[in-house]
Amino acid sequence: MPLTDCKIIDLPKITDVRGNLTFVEGGNHIPFDIKRVYYLYDVPGGADRGEHAHKALHQFIICMSGSFDILLDDGFATKRFHLNRSYYGLYVCPMMWRYLDNFSSGAVCMVLTSEVYDEADYIRDYDEFKNAAGAV
Repeated sequence: MPLTDCKIIDLPKITDVRGNLTFVEGGNHIPFDIKRVYYLYDVPGGADRGEHAHKALHQFIICMSGSFDILLDDGFATKRFHLNRSYYGLYVCPMMWRYLDNFSSGAVCMVLTSEVYDEADYIRDYDEFKNAAGAV
């Protein structure tokens, strides 16, 4: 899939003086049903995450608190996204190398996925990814 398939998706935001509410419905706001949710937190300053691709997994990444950057690479082009609000997120399609960095203090990254964890779906070597993406 090309990098252009990955995009920021705005989520519903219900504003209230008592506090705002945002929600995500799989198959409605994002293009897949949600089978797993996980989150990254307490990422040390200067640390990065990711550095892998998924063969079939779809993800929707939301910055729940703080901020961080996501660099996506489809083997041919790269694009950097800055996430810093909880009412939008980044849809990441399969076969996209991802690299998360620039985590602010207190950043929380929540990830909604289309499948449960499966180590066989990961590509952890960049050269293997480039070959699988047809970019070699």
